Amino acid sequence: MGNLVGGWRLKEPSTVEECDSTWDSDSENESEDSGVSESASPSAESERTGSGDTEPRDQLCDSPELAPKMKRSFYAARDLYKYRHSYPNYRKSRQPNEYRNLRFYLNKIPLGPDGIYIEEILTKWRGDYDKLEHNHTYIQWLFPLREQGLNFYAHELTQDEIKEFQGTREAKRRFVAAYSLMLDFYGVKLLDKNGNVTRAPNWEQRFQHLNESQHNYLRITRILKSLGELGCEAFKAPLVRLFLEESLVHGTLSNMTHSALEYYVYTIRNAATRRRLLRYAKKHYRPAHNFIWGPPSKERRGEGEGEEGGGSGYRAPNPTPEHHRREEGGGEMREGER
Repeated sequence: MGNLVGGWRLKEPSTVEECDSTWDSDSENESEDSGVSESASPSAESERTGSGDTEPRDQLCDSPELAPKMKRSFYAARDLYKYRHSYPNYRKSRQPNEYRNLRFYLNKIPLGPDGIYIEEILTKWRGDYDKLEHNHTYIQWLFPLREQGLNFYAHELTQDEIKEFQGTREAKRRFVAAYSLMLDFYGVKLLDKNGNVTRAPNWEQRFQHLNESQHNYLRITRILKSLGELGCEAFKAPLVRLFLEESLVHGTLSNMTHSALEYYVYTIRNAATRRRLLRYAKKHYRPAHNFIWGPPSKERRGEGEGEEGGGSGYRAPNPTPEHHRREEGGGEMREGER
């Protein structure tokens, strides 16, 4: 990973509890604005009539004692800890003339290895769902990270490039357009410059695809991370809130539930926003006793056993593809770029 600042390396956390500070400053009556409303999103009120929606799902089992206990993934927690803390053990910056991500978004160089420019993607790929589904090289270029993915033609972001990108209006405009392009692919519509979202007109068909094509869950994790790196942190909460509502309340994206709770929520850097999202999820999660993302009980807090409220127990019997791949891959973004 290159040179480390001053040759000093920060000790990385070794438990899920050390990775997650979500509930450290927990308050039931938080006054800070998280950008997450407890009211239903636009999809809940305007699209509820018929169209494939279900009532809140009854997932209660007859005997909670016999149900398998779930466990938080340490590899996911560590990966997102590094992301939220801006990769504490990170390499030195490249020179400005190597800012390949910025130059790509300025339409000066094509993505590799396909030789496609960003303007072609933005103007010709929208609605071409087969291409967006089966091409596995563009996602690292559209949503760069400070992590090396499978496409070695794509470059990792650096702190200096991030700063330069955020100060370049043309690049940011295209970045938001690329986000809107991917949202449309997933059946979601970007409403405004604040990042608010709702169901797209074709949501039913696209949600059905998204519920079955689960490698896209890894892509969504990358997209959320990249939003935070390139100046759109506020866009995350509305999208995560919509996915939680669709998976937990309407059951339209039921296969996404674990990814939304284990990964998407924890890409958000503001702890108060994470708490509000998790409280919303807890209200609708069934079976309720399997909700392992907090808040921790007062007894566990008093014992100093960490903030996770679910750090012990057996692994869930049917982890999602994202969970399984990250467990095998040490939490790094590998399969997620596909």
